[in-house]
Amino acid sequence: MRLEILSPVAVLFEGDVISVSLPGIDGEFQLLDNHAAIITALKAGELKLKLSGNPPEIETAVSFEGPDKSIGTYSIKGGVVEMADNRAVVLAE
Repeated sequence: MRLEILSPVAVLFEGDVISVSLPGIDGEFQLLDNHAAIITALKAGELKLKLSGNPPEIETAVSFEGPDKSIGTYSIKGGVVEMADNRAVVLAE
């Protein structure tokens, strides 16, 4: 699945991921490949992603951890996510 994390001033991350966990207004939820189309609001919390390949070679706002640097985290203050056609776009504050 393709993931884009956008802020009002920059593209924070763009790449292929296995999954992304998000802080929804009704609780944390996860998006996987071929997830049904969804648009929902996000609250403050941690966005967590699992890369499907190598970590990006360019610097991103997402910090990567783990033995193979495949787990990324990013703190958000809120926002919106749209998932459609195996592409997730997060508009984050």
